[in-house]
Amino acid sequence: MPSTAQPQLHRRRKQSSARRDDDAPLIPILARKVREVEAKAQRGKLGPTNRVKFQVIAFLVREERARVKNDTTVPDAVRSESLKRLDGVATILAKTAARDTSLIQLLEVDQATSPVARRMRRDWLLESGAELAPDELIITDAAPVLAPVVPPALAEKQVVPPAIEARQLANPFLAPDLDRPVRRENPRRRLDGWELMGPLYKAFETGAGGGAASMELPPVPEFDRLSPKGREIMAHQSRFLESVRDGHRTFLLADEPGLGKTAQSLLAASVAGAYPLLAVVPNVVKMNWAREVERWTPHRRATVIQGDGATLDAFADIFIVNYEILDRHLAWLSSIGLRGMVVDEAHFIKNLSSQRSQNVLTLAGRIREMTPGGNPLLMALTGTPLINDVEDFDAIWRFLGWTNGEKPGPELMEKLDSTGMTPADKAFYPEAREAVISMGIVRRKKKDVAADLPDKLIADLPVELDDEFGRSIRDAERELGQRLADRYRRIVTARGDRGMGNSLGDDIDADIVRLVAQNELDESKAAGAGSENVFTMVRKIGQAKAHLAADYAVQLQRAVGKVVFFAKHIDVMDAAEAHFASAGLKTISIRGDQTTANRQDGIDAFNNDPSVGIAVCSLTAAGVGLNLQAASNVVLAELSWTAAEQTQAIDRVHRIGQDEPVTAWRIIAAHTIDTKIAELIDSKQGLSLRALDGEAVDPASSDSVQLSALMHLTRRALGGE
Repeated sequence: MPSTAQPQLHRRRKQSSARRDDDAPLIPILARKVREVEAKAQRGKLGPTNRVKFQVIAFLVREERARVKNDTTVPDAVRSESLKRLDGVATILAKTAARDTSLIQLLEVDQATSPVARRMRRDWLLESGAELAPDELIITDAAPVLAPVVPPALAEKQVVPPAIEARQLANPFLAPDLDRPVRRENPRRRLDGWELMGPLYKAFETGAGGGAASMELPPVPEFDRLSPKGREIMAHQSRFLESVRDGHRTFLLADEPGLGKTAQSLLAASVAGAYPLLAVVPNVVKMNWAREVERWTPHRRATVIQGDGATLDAFADIFIVNYEILDRHLAWLSSIGLRGMVVDEAHFIKNLSSQRSQNVLTLAGRIREMTPGGNPLLMALTGTPLINDVEDFDAIWRFLGWTNGEKPGPELMEKLDSTGMTPADKAFYPEAREAVISMGIVRRKKKDVAADLPDKLIADLPVELDDEFGRSIRDAERELGQRLADRYRRIVTARGDRGMGNSLGDDIDADIVRLVAQNELDESKAAGAGSENVFTMVRKIGQAKAHLAADYAVQLQRAVGKVVFFAKHIDVMDAAEAHFASAGLKTISIRGDQTTANRQDGIDAFNNDPSVGIAVCSLTAAGVGLNLQAASNVVLAELSWTAAEQTQAIDRVHRIGQDEPVTAWRIIAAHTIDTKIAELIDSKQGLSLRALDGEAVDPASSDSVQLSALMHLTRRALGGE
């Protein structure tokens, strides 16, 4: 008897489910898709493909809810059941957004949709059997509109230096018609209907089983015809320049710091004849760029743009400007017929919402539009293109014209199309990675191209903060952890369920931990200097370590000679300099508030004056673009928030020209969050090793160090670790 009843019950349930699906055929599709997104979110941060899917689900849930409510032909029982099922989908969306708070904005009604999202909506509706209007069936990509170089908000800031006016008067025929860009028709391709940005990022995130992310370069030429008299370029530099000679014009030059990216870019401009050339660089290296022009291309004139440009040479071949003042020079820079653009330390533009990034991208787009043939020399220089996530590639790829953010550009699309595969094929991913690399990624490591470069070692020196200051730091850390734990408990109590998934154990919900930590981080960033948060705590730790770190630097200097001392905060630098002065040591200081001339004088003194023992440097101001290889020892008095910033700082010393092994001494406050931050920084190295160098290293979570540190404090306060 039971053997007969069970199949009957199964058939009744199957028939009931089928009737429900017949009444609302779209809902089971949404339920399936939202589970797919949820499963992806549980394994880590959602990529572009699943973010689009998340947004489409939210739109269709709203549309279907409105349809069900307003359709008078729907029986009340069916309406109630359908709304209940839609609420279930919406609940999963909300839980997923709690896991990744950046998804919350995609739930907004007025959130803009891309052609990819509209195609996805169309396909799901067709799958459900819906009848669509003709205008909903055909979805085309909107023709790109050339944005004005100068946004309205910056119009009043624009300056036109008198020298530029003289140049324009002297060269009246150089004024291009900026309102009439030439547009080329792009053929329709097999992959046009696919969402491709997510798979491209995934190809790098997983490593796709590939080697180093470096395009194939020509062999070293027999003769070096590029170096000026008295100088010689290295083999890896020569091969890069040969690719420029062969006609390649867009590059992400991602060589490890210290392998001469500046020299390569200047010589590349000479090979390509890409003048006038614009170099957008950090303020700290403007003068060094001018020196490098004189050193490597002495037949070309460089001018450094300062302030409003009153002293610039309008007839120069190379214009050097820092990120901070680019906004007021956009108008005239877009009108002088630039044929090339170099962005130094290109990871500075990774935040697409910043005005800095928008200025660079808009100007690059204008140069691309106005250069005859549409093929200017565009180069992004950075030894650390990835900070926390593979999506850090986004802004750089846009700058180079490889993608537009939503899809690959025509050249990259052609390469992807020629693979004959789609993202549904596993073999697509290594092919896609190679396609992007062939667009112009050049990545060489020191150990591969500079075999004579000495080794680099990072050594940790734990110090005990056993004074009253140290005890107060530990108390503040406990209080912060308790505050986070209390928030966690309140959320758990308010929700009253444990259905969100638990990867940390039976008692701690990973999703709620992340939500609590993210809220704390957002509040900390928005808070004033007087509030107690993770940033003020880390600053206090730096202050407490300052004397100990400075004392170690003094001992080190007396034992081995010149030392570079890095700190993050000005008060820590001040305390260290006072300690060095009391010890009778001569120092130089590199800070963000110096003039470029004073900063360069300090660098020259450190490298050339034997009496200067220590360079006291800001991690932010001196962590990029400087040559401090007169020293072979680095003291990191404070930890950075990113692995990239730490690497950049150490590589001010570990670079071509260094003939001694380099040791970086990290001063770490024992029994504080400092130890966890150091651990997290080290774990972040895996992303670059896998994505750029093809090494079989498991990348860390894409969470920032700040977020991960707060999650650690929360779990510890809850007894989870």
